[in-house]
Amino acid sequence: MPAIVGAVQVISVGSSGVFNIGDVFYMQPISTAKTFAGAGSFITGDGISVYNENSYTNTIDDDLMDQGINFNL
Repeated sequence: MPAIVGAVQVISVGSSGVFNIGDVFYMQPISTAKTFAGAGSFITGDGISVYNENSYTNTIDDDLMDQGINFNL
């Protein structure tokens, strides 16, 4: 079914980002990343107070591969 889209303004798309309007058959990543962050790491705003007395981020990753991108062109 066709998509009907109004006005769109794109300011920026990251180097590994995807921007799509309308129908799409498939999208596939060309890069991957893994981020480890503790409690309160991605909080944004004005006047935020975070109290993490006993915070621990587990960065142990026993598997060899999370997501393969070998066959993406």
